[in-house]
Amino acid sequence: MASLVPLVETARGGTLECVHFGALAVADTEGRVLAQAGDPHWVTFTRSTLKPLQALPFVQAGGVQHFGLTPANLAMLCASHSGEPMHVEQVEQILAKAGVGYQRLQCGCHVPMFVELGIAPAPASYDERHHNCSGKHSGFLAWCVQHGEPTDSYLEPAHPLQQAIRAAVAEAVGLQEHQLAMGIDGCSAPNYAIPLSSLARGFARLASGARDARFGASFDRLAGAMTAHPELVSGTGRNDQAFMQAGRGDWVTKVGADGVQVVASRSRGEALALKVSDGNALALYAATVEALDQLGWLDAAQRDALQPWRKAVISSVKGAPVGTRRAVFRLARPA
Repeated sequence: MASLVPLVETARGGTLECVHFGALAVADTEGRVLAQAGDPHWVTFTRSTLKPLQALPFVQAGGVQHFGLTPANLAMLCASHSGEPMHVEQVEQILAKAGVGYQRLQCGCHVPMFVELGIAPAPASYDERHHNCSGKHSGFLAWCVQHGEPTDSYLEPAHPLQQAIRAAVAEAVGLQEHQLAMGIDGCSAPNYAIPLSSLARGFARLASGARDARFGASFDRLAGAMTAHPELVSGTGRNDQAFMQAGRGDWVTKVGADGVQVVASRSRGEALALKVSDGNALALYAATVEALDQLGWLDAAQRDALQPWRKAVISSVKGAPVGTRRAVFRLARPA
């Protein structure tokens, strides 16, 4: 089987325009591949899908109890948020509980995502707190404070925090540390490329919560916080909010930049990890909904709720239909 296969096609005026290639894997908590399209072991950077696993050292070490973090605070550690007031408020709470100022955040600064999405005009000023990864970085700083480690170098790969994260991620996804290919994410933090099947396994374990023998209590806290506060994990009108709301508490989902998405089912102990190789977000969303449908995870109400994410009709700026978008893959299952 080819490593990458056509997942989504678009057409305009009845003529094929784009073909978006990729791969996906469905795995259980033991890493067994239950369904696939293309190479289920395709190695890709995890990007922001990694955030719940990057929070493991903090939660494992009792950071939640030490600083008195609420489930909403904890959801922010896993967030790629829009920088809305509700998000900035949570980041400020985490930093205040850790006793550090936002100036120590090393994620950088960008225009809040809610501005780019057209939700509201740009604020008069914005800073690192509005960065979509500021929740994760606030958790990084809190870990450093709890353990008495330097806060000025917390993103260095050799820093004790990043070493702890690398070890926890490897264990969670069922790999050895040397099998994690390191790169630097957009927020300047170390990130790892791993097989899709391993990413799916890690999320299947996350979704299994207390049933996991190694990280049970931590996974239970993280999955519970994410499903209880999907609006904090992403933001108004965004993917993770919509998918977790459609999942009614059963789905733990996380999108990453450049075409990565994971959806895990708490009741099934299974997860889908998907990569669109050209990073096209609309193709990613359409393929994810189609995969969930083929897996039989959608009832009629969920299918209707997620239908807009298929983006089946391509419209002009004036709103006239000018093309189509459709998933073209079929999931293969082991004999």
